[in-house]
Amino acid sequence: MSTFFSEQSQASAVDDLRAWSEKQLIAAAKSGRRAPFGELCERHMKQVSCVTRRIIRNREDAEDAAQECFLNAFVHLKDFDGRSQFATWLTRIAINASLMKLRRNRGAREVPIDEPNPSSEPAAQREFRYDAPDPEESCSLRERKRIVKSAISGLRPRTRDVVELIHLQEHSIRETAQILGISTGAVKGRMFHAKIALHRMPLLQSVGGSNCARQAEASQ
Repeated sequence: MSTFFSEQSQASAVDDLRAWSEKQLIAAAKSGRRAPFGELCERHMKQVSCVTRRIIRNREDAEDAAQECFLNAFVHLKDFDGRSQFATWLTRIAINASLMKLRRNRGAREVPIDEPNPSSEPAAQREFRYDAPDPEESCSLRERKRIVKSAISGLRPRTRDVVELIHLQEHSIRETAQILGISTGAVKGRMFHAKIALHRMPLLQSVGGSNCARQAEASQ
């Protein structure tokens, strides 16, 4: 009997939360109450999932990024000052969580050149593949990629997001605009500023300029 009344009480509490305004839920969640934050998650789950799936084309990774988004939002909810819409603030976190997931995935896929080849093909076939780059060329290519990625990470967040979405994730300008919730003109403008910033970075002088910078110019 007590369990029945407990379940009724919980159901009533959920119904009550559904009647709360977003502002009331945020205020309650800021005080550390999990149930109001759970209701916020329910209301914005579809929006966050759409953002992560647009950026990450792997369903499981997109779901992981969505969970990371909500976790980060709960941890940093005290920083939400209400000057923007909660949905806008949450979308920003979702984009960051998705891009971070992609960065981690790229890092995990990079295998040091001194590690054995994990391919299942016979060793004899691997030894006689003449189309493979020599070790010096591979090392040079890896170093250039490292320098370019380091330069991109040094861009301002809004500019960096555009570069990563277009040139690392191969989204179109229109797709990038939809993901970030901005106009295509704003995307092109940020790419222009990225081109200028990358060309000015001393870090890229050693690799003879950035491919991203050249592509950014072509996007104008």
